[in-house]
Amino acid sequence: MLATLGSAFVLLGLTASIAGVVSGVVALIRGRRTDTMRQFAWMVPVAGVAMFIIMEIALFQRDYSIAYVSQVGTDSIPPIFNFAALWSALEGSLILWAMVLGLYVAAVLWKFQARRADPLLGWATVVLLGVSTFFFGLLAFPANPFVRVDVPLGFNGPGPNPLLQDHVLVAFHPPMLYLGYVGFAVPFAFAIAALITGRLGEGWLVETRRWTVIAWGFLTFGIVLGAWWSYEVLGWGGYWAWDPVENASLLPWLTGTAYLHSVMVQERRGMLRVWNLSLVCATFALTILGTFLTRSGVIDSVHAFADGQVGPWLLTFFGIVTAGSVLLIGWRGDRLRSPGAIDSPLSREASFLANNVLFGAMAFVVLLGTVFPLLAEALDGSRLTIGRPYFDSLGRPIAIATLFMMAVAPVLPWRKASTELLSTRLFWPAVSAVLVTAFSVVVGARGFWPVLTFALGGFAGGAAARQIILATRRQGWKGFVGRTNGGMIVHLGVVLLAVGVAASESYKIDRIFTLEPGETAVVDDHSFTYTELAADRTSRRDRTFAKIVIDDGSEYQPARTRYRQQGMVVGTPSVKPGITEDLYLVLDEVPPDPDGPIRLRVIIRPLISWIWAGGILMAFGTLLAVLPGKRRRRGTEPAGAASVGVAASASPERDDRLLGVRTSSVGEGTAGPVTP
Repeated sequence: MLATLGSAFVLLGLTASIAGVVSGVVALIRGRRTDTMRQFAWMVPVAGVAMFIIMEIALFQRDYSIAYVSQVGTDSIPPIFNFAALWSALEGSLILWAMVLGLYVAAVLWKFQARRADPLLGWATVVLLGVSTFFFGLLAFPANPFVRVDVPLGFNGPGPNPLLQDHVLVAFHPPMLYLGYVGFAVPFAFAIAALITGRLGEGWLVETRRWTVIAWGFLTFGIVLGAWWSYEVLGWGGYWAWDPVENASLLPWLTGTAYLHSVMVQERRGMLRVWNLSLVCATFALTILGTFLTRSGVIDSVHAFADGQVGPWLLTFFGIVTAGSVLLIGWRGDRLRSPGAIDSPLSREASFLANNVLFGAMAFVVLLGTVFPLLAEALDGSRLTIGRPYFDSLGRPIAIATLFMMAVAPVLPWRKASTELLSTRLFWPAVSAVLVTAFSVVVGARGFWPVLTFALGGFAGGAAARQIILATRRQGWKGFVGRTNGGMIVHLGVVLLAVGVAASESYKIDRIFTLEPGETAVVDDHSFTYTELAADRTSRRDRTFAKIVIDDGSEYQPARTRYRQQGMVVGTPSVKPGITEDLYLVLDEVPPDPDGPIRLRVIIRPLISWIWAGGILMAFGTLLAVLPGKRRRRGTEPAGAASVGVAASASPERDDRLLGVRTSSVGEGTAGPVTP
């Protein structure tokens, strides 16, 4: 019954998507209303949510007659991990993708229901339905999760991968990533629609700005949660290994971040049109590339799914998205010329351009290091490994330069800044940099790169804090709300994250000890006393753990866990978190004799908790950025702020009245379009 219902909703989603595309294209070409397309479009979220619910019911009912449940379900798994089992393998993850995409389609239809006659919205909906056609097609053909199978009486499934059964973050990390990945389909759809209709002014940017910020925020938080999960679960003491699948999530984040900065230049000055369209299309294309890397089986990774059946489909779709975007941008090239130019290198638009160059360079470094080994193997069978030294050596200078630009860009006005104005606005950020550097050296910081990171972190943090203080003085606590100051909160989160990375990597202590019961190891003034080896057993797993007493008498239990269904042994670290440092314990080796010696690995990571705090702060800043801020009427900017609107004279296309857009200047040296 459940398998039949699930398959029916897969076919409903596929049929509705195809019918919506066909009816929408016909109506738009003939200049008719798109009501039929909208009716079909509303069926897509219904089908997606229904598939999700049906599969969850099947997992909780242990309906092993469904192929996917027999693959990832089991009788003994705790409820939260049973719920998360839906996205623990290929077919279920595609259900989650299709459902999230359907919810975004519903959100777009609801948000713009009063403007349904606008052709731009019609073409954007067609593009979204085209994307949903592809993913429902995957579910209907190469990756159908509702296929029925025969199982013997008393069958008990293996459950998800053991690494996905022991930490609550597995219930949040993938959905956050998917909300980010799929969310970029919305600005992509509007960008393609703008290219198709020829309405290439700045209006479509305004309508999709919050959608982009929301998708970026989810992706950011998802990446940080993934790093946290890796740190807590995998037992290697790290959080980012430059794994190809990790890189696949970082690539659209880099291009999406570049877009969020450069789009402000187009909104304000009508510049960088081709670049912004390229970034939007590249960001969505990179989400498809990331999906291919994760689900095609072309790479070996703890994050990847081994099944390669959907690989050719995903690679073909990636090619269609990329080629189609390039052709459309080339077709409209003569109408994408920017009406303005950068007046001075000491201007906000110049700093955003430099920022984009840095993000673009980092994206190229990551893409090359990720894809080149795959290309080499495909061409001549060579198996190459590009490891951490490559990414660190090339990425570190780019990250340092980005921190510097984070400090300078917020204080620059549009068009041109005098050196006197710049020195005045950078005074307190510079003082902050000096104080942070001095403090870090006093407490023992050494080494060129980490100290430079602390200095520039203080510089960028001071610039962000200055902006927030000025906003709250003018507008009260409401000054925190809105894109500009929400962005400054995000900057503060980036600073925390950067300082946490620099400290935890540069000053990490890693020791391995062989300890008899009652023996104590001392590392950096911390004592670790091994008392005894113990075990506990459930129907799901056998766990052997060492009891380790740390410093003040608190006991921690690093373990080795054997999962019975899979016969797989997994190390389970035990972590004592702290504001200044984490104490990380790994049981490397269990003796055959319970009274024998164990091998204990002790890792001390200074300030690593700042990484998680920075991620949370970035998520909070994103939330503030998508909330409507206090609007300032034109001509009421504070003294010293540049007041340059994107006037209608900037371009005849700027005044296209797309979806009722107008412009207004807000904040110190900032301006952005708002809706009436």
